[in-house]
Amino acid sequence: MPAPRRITWNQPGLSRLDEETRLEAGPGTEGVARWLRATVGAATGFPLPEHGDSEWRIALAIDPELPPEGYRVVIDGWDRLILGGSAAGVFWGAQTFRQLLGPDAFRRAPLRPGKDWDLPEVTVEDAPRFRWRGLMLDVARHFTPKEGVLRHLDLMAAHKLNVFHFHLTDDQGWRIQIERRPRLTEVGSWRARTKFGHRASPLWDEKPHGGYYTQDDIREIVAYAAERHIAVVPEIDVPGHSQAAIAAYPELGNTDVIDTTRLSVWDTWGVNPNVLAPTDNTLRFYEGVFEEVLELFPADATQFPGFSAFIHVGGDECPKDQWRRSPAAQARIKELGLADEDELQSWFIRHFDKWLSARGRRLIGWDEILEGGLAEGAAVSSWRGYAGGIAAARAGHDVVMCPEQQVYLDHRQAAGEDEPVPIGYVRTLEDVYRFEPVPPELSAAEAGRVLGTQANVWTEAMEDHARVDYQTHPRLAAFAEVAWSALPAPAQRDFAGFEERMTAHYARLDALGVGYRPPAGPRPWQRRPGVLGRPIDGPPPSR
Repeated sequence: MPAPRRITWNQPGLSRLDEETRLEAGPGTEGVARWLRATVGAATGFPLPEHGDSEWRIALAIDPELPPEGYRVVIDGWDRLILGGSAAGVFWGAQTFRQLLGPDAFRRAPLRPGKDWDLPEVTVEDAPRFRWRGLMLDVARHFTPKEGVLRHLDLMAAHKLNVFHFHLTDDQGWRIQIERRPRLTEVGSWRARTKFGHRASPLWDEKPHGGYYTQDDIREIVAYAAERHIAVVPEIDVPGHSQAAIAAYPELGNTDVIDTTRLSVWDTWGVNPNVLAPTDNTLRFYEGVFEEVLELFPADATQFPGFSAFIHVGGDECPKDQWRRSPAAQARIKELGLADEDELQSWFIRHFDKWLSARGRRLIGWDEILEGGLAEGAAVSSWRGYAGGIAAARAGHDVVMCPEQQVYLDHRQAAGEDEPVPIGYVRTLEDVYRFEPVPPELSAAEAGRVLGTQANVWTEAMEDHARVDYQTHPRLAAFAEVAWSALPAPAQRDFAGFEERMTAHYARLDALGVGYRPPAGPRPWQRRPGVLGRPIDGPPPSR
């Protein structure tokens, strides 16, 4: 899981893994060896030494004949080879090797110390369909402590996902320490109370909520992800979704329209009218923020496929009402010779596109950055269906397909009344499995602009990691197969075969302690009776 391109039996029977088994790491694979000893070594209780007298071994090596993220796992007698086109390919091969050992290989300690482990004598050959196989976690609406983020990265690696979109700022919280702007976390990381359920719910959680990552926390998260060949793409949302920042520094808001000193970190959900002022002061402020962000999230040219160079700037859901009423904003429109407020937002995004490009980085934003003209060199996260991605690809821009109607994992998984806090359209495990990221109307050249796909986890209605687990899993397994495997057209996909393979995968998730949604529906403690959601009936739009 996800399904490999080819698996063949070398001979009938089973090979063995025992306490004498050696682990040999060829040049460039030392990090994968460390990961295998920390995971498979912990689960089996075997030390997996590099040297020894046993003929039984696991050998890791880079084979330049393979695709960069491709791998070949060979289990043949006492030889177990994990080959990859790069260190990343070897790592994905190690994930498959762990799966071949069985679900207990996903535990943190051996269940039966000293027992040998069986391995089927097979060759698995595989490579991913898409380069960008992403998962976004929103830690602004409900904060996920550092340990939870590291766990999230481990689960991504287990599903061969390689881009972690880290949604760090929003109206409801600022989650990253910026040393030159301490009030962003002193004020912006905490809110007095929180809406419980959908924004129309009458329920409130009256205790303060918040938290943030220190700069050393961020460095640890980035390093931990890199060890798992996952690029971290941070999101600092501008010019909308910024009330937490304005609450901390009121001069960032449209002070000629409202009294921004009266704003606090937002405690409910929805699209917020309080947006950044399009002033030079705001630009300089966020340039300072991004300077620290670039240092914390370095672009690693050695890490395939290079997505660590991206910085996400949001750009979505920016109401223009305050700009229409603001003399300062209107003066800026006139000064720049812009047609309207949409072009003003485009100017704002273009400024940071040029600023990031000058520092060797790339801007990516939600598909609203298309409005008023797409910033040159920018990439697009197409979330409002496929249309934004199609337009961007046809204009020669790179695209990540993440349409909310298909792969927003906060949307409900079934139509039953016991589904907790039901949001949006029903997106079952099968619906996600039949998602196709590349629209058929794109030409081959335009389709080449689709870097890949991403599932998004928005946490307004997910107050803790148990809720995140429930909404994310098991649908993440279906999404991962869409992102990795060379599947046929949606209608021809073998969902029955996928469900059969999920039997083993549920056991892996159990071993990892993941509180997934069972196939039969939520367990009693996973329900949220009486908490209002916002279900949408009928099938979602196809485009």
